[in-house]
Amino acid sequence: MSNDKRRPKFIMVQGTMSNAGKSLLVAGLCRVLKKDGFKVAPFKSQNMALNSCITEDGLEMGRAQVMQAQAAGIKPSVYMNPILLKPTDDVGSQVIVNGKVVGNMKARDYFEYKKQLVPDILAAVDKLSEEYEVIVIEGAGSPAEINLKENDIVNMGMAGLVDSPVILVGDIDRGGVFAQLYGTVELLEPGEKSRIKGLVINKFRGDKSILDPGIEMIEEKTGIKVVGVLPYGDFKLEDEDSLTERFDKADRGLIDIAVIRLPHISNFTDFNVFDEYDEVSVRYVTSARDLGNPDIIMLPGSKSTIADLKWLIERGFETAIRKYEGSGGIVFGICGGFQMLGEDVCDPDGVESGGSIRGLGLLPISTTLTGGKVRSLTEGVVEEPTGLLSGLKGKRYSGYEIHMGKTVLAEGAQAMPFTAGGTGYCKGNVYGTYIHGFFDEAEIVREMVERLAAKKGVSLSKNNPESYEKFREKQFDKLADMIRKYMDMDAIYRMIGIDKNE
Repeated sequence: MSNDKRRPKFIMVQGTMSNAGKSLLVAGLCRVLKKDGFKVAPFKSQNMALNSCITEDGLEMGRAQVMQAQAAGIKPSVYMNPILLKPTDDVGSQVIVNGKVVGNMKARDYFEYKKQLVPDILAAVDKLSEEYEVIVIEGAGSPAEINLKENDIVNMGMAGLVDSPVILVGDIDRGGVFAQLYGTVELLEPGEKSRIKGLVINKFRGDKSILDPGIEMIEEKTGIKVVGVLPYGDFKLEDEDSLTERFDKADRGLIDIAVIRLPHISNFTDFNVFDEYDEVSVRYVTSARDLGNPDIIMLPGSKSTIADLKWLIERGFETAIRKYEGSGGIVFGICGGFQMLGEDVCDPDGVESGGSIRGLGLLPISTTLTGGKVRSLTEGVVEEPTGLLSGLKGKRYSGYEIHMGKTVLAEGAQAMPFTAGGTGYCKGNVYGTYIHGFFDEAEIVREMVERLAAKKGVSLSKNNPESYEKFREKQFDKLADMIRKYMDMDAIYRMIGIDKNE
């Protein structure tokens, strides 16, 4: 970090494994610091996720850092996530640096390349330092992944770049939390180990007094204090990647929404807004036989549209979805899911895997994948919705586009424009749009849920949901309250180097 920049305070959250709760803890700390009057920003040098978002200046960043920025009450910036890796297959990813695609790389190639990105990481920290007093950094995976430690830029390597203290978080819900914490600490180099100033046990259920002997022993063995035992909490906030617990939920509410869980599913956060309704369930389905007869089928975004469309057809979803639509069912596709609803998807330049594949044939559209990525914020009104969702006509939406490819309507087709500028079409009870965040407007989701309930002949207890933004704000406050209650915030402030009495 440049010496001529005003140096902020740092605190870093690392985990014993993926999905230990780092992202939510960073968001919660950002919220606490914000409420305590500090200008705070989140930061993650390198994020691997298929959930991404577009900033006001048309740049792409990880969705988790967007959520954390919202918790901090600030606008998201790519400086909060300078490197984003979006997996394209089991051994490679699209590499995005400072919000722009630099290319696709195999894992081994990126492993060699990433050390060149240290200046970009430090430049991003420098930019945040111009505006914020505290930067809360999130690690990735585990710092004890010894095969990845060389040229590390996201865990202890990142902590070393800015000389940050570290909180290490373990997940007790998956078992072996003391082994997680002890093993992680012991696999670190002495200098790395000395950076860990506190341990946190996350997702605890039960009587803490039963846990106390283990806490005393882990403190004795590591020489590091346990600064928090956080209870298992049901926070309806955006998830970072495919380890989300949302995918495991199988309960069916009065209104049953089935989302096809594609192998390369992206931006499944589009459906989080339905959390506002206790009687609406969102199930993620990987088998056509588990589809059942939902009230609406959602086709989500995909990082690899052709591969996922092939998977969908091979799994029998094509037949099931076409039969469902033919009986009057409602099908809604977003981004890659919108492309799949058409007649075909063509990839003449090998943007994904090359070649072409027939679509589901539910909308008279055709998509050609192109090398340039569309990245933009957008807003408008629903244009000419057909079928059950005709009541959406004229309702405002705002969101963002982030996709490879151009979709055109077949000449003479009977489909109607759904979202503005050729970004979406509909026909009967089939709807498709490129707009992520389309459901975030309260008027849109209310109209949809009410129409689904009326079609099914059921009544829901909540008819006037607040905006998703207000709903999310309450979740952030709930998270901050939990952190204040179950973490030693005085110890956290000492780690950061802030004297609250000054």
